Amino acid sequence: MKLVTARFIAILMLVIPGLVACFGFLKMKDSIFDYFSAFGNDTVTPDFEFMKFLLGLIMFAAGAGFIGGWTFFRDRKRNYVAPRFKEKRPRPPKPQA
Repeated sequence: MKLVTARFIAILMLVIPGLVACFGFLKMKDSIFDYFSAFGNDTVTPDFEFMKFLLGLIMFAAGAGFIGGWTFFRDRKRNYVAPRFKEKRPRPPKPQA
């Protein structure tokens, strides 16, 4: 039962940032859509909702960054990354003459 609980928590740690990223993307999309759809209505002045867009951008970047970082460090641990992304080993000190 302990393994099932640990795996459930691990899945939640990936699902929650994914939902945050999706919600942020929808916030950005809605603010852009509302701005351009207001041009067809002559009774209102179109104004861009910067705060809504900025909140969406931050949420999207945080969620996508978390998932990308988690994938990168997991792949680095399993040695799946290109040589330039592998951890650097320290060089042995040069012998003094």
